[in-house]
Amino acid sequence: MAASLVPHFCNDLGVAKIAIGVSEFQCMGARPPFDHPHVYLDMGTDQESICPYCSTHYVHDGKLKASETDPPGCLFDATKQAA
Repeated sequence: MAASLVPHFCNDLGVAKIAIGVSEFQCMGARPPFDHPHVYLDMGTDQESICPYCSTHYVHDGKLKASETDPPGCLFDATKQAA
C-alpha cells in the first residue's frame, strides 16, 4: 500500500474519542487485518465526525499536527506496517 496524502486513522485502542489535527481523513477501524472498509470523512465546518462503521468519534484539535493524535498512536503509517 502506498503512502497516502489523506491521513488514515485507526482505533486499535478501542477509545470512544480521538482528537486529530486535520478535518479530512480516512478511518480504517483497526490496523489490518482487522480493518473495516476505509471510509473518507470530511468534517467541513464542523469540529467533529463519527465513523459510520466503527462509531469512533473524531474531534478536530487545531493544536495538533496532521501526524498527531490524542491519544497518541492512532495514525496509520503504511510504510511502518509493510516493514
